[in-house]
Amino acid sequence: MQPLGVLCAVTFLLLVLGAFVFWIRMIIDCATKEPDSGNDKLVWILIILFTHIIGALIYYFVRRRPRRFAEWQRASASGKG
Repeated sequence: MQPLGVLCAVTFLLLVLGAFVFWIRMIIDCATKEPDSGNDKLVWILIILFTHIIGALIYYFVRRRPRRFAEWQRASASGKG
C-alpha cells in the first residue's frame, strides 16, 4: 500500500470512529438530559438510533444546542457563569 493510501485509510477510520463516538454521545445526552414530558425523549432516542449520524446531527442542532444555550443564559443571569 502506498503512503497516500495509508493516510486515506487512517483518515477514514478516524472519521468513522469520531462519528460513532458522536452518535453514542448524542444517545446518552438525549437519555439523560431530555425532559420526560410526553414521548419526546423516546421519539428522539428512536430518531437517533434509526437514522444514525444524521439523526444525531439533527438532535444536536435542533435540541441540544438551544438547550445548552438556555442553560448558559440562566447561569449568566444568576451570576454563576
